[in-house]
Amino acid sequence: QVQLVESGGGLVQAGGSLRLSCVASGRTFSRYAMGWFRQAPGKEREFVAAISRRGGSTHYADSVKGRFTISRDNAKNTVYLQIDSLKPEDTAVYYCAADERMSVFTPGVAASREEYDYWGQGTQVTVSS
Repeated sequence: QVQLVESGGGLVQAGGSLRLSCVASGRTFSRYAMGWFRQAPGKEREFVAAISRRGGSTHYADSVKGRFTISRDNAKNTVYLQIDSLKPEDTAVYYCAADERMSVFTPGVAASREEYDYWGQGTQVTVSS
């Protein structure tokens, strides 16, 4: 089992940047593909980005391509989400998630909430216009 703790959220003006972090503890971090999801008030949780176990492959939702960058540091048991050019519609709680079953990174699978086995508690990102 793995425990996930997100941080780095906050209130930022439109056009600004944030870097979210998710630290994992428990089992070996490199066993897990990692994903970021977000949930805005009144909406379902949606996929944002995912990264393979060793970081060689990534996948993004169309709505964030070019503005969000996912990365990981397996030595630090941490996955990051760099968010640039923030928009008010990016306001949401951002969650990281871990998937221990996806040994071969498959974008379509990585974008599915049901694929992930463990979730963090989320970090709030609020973008003011």
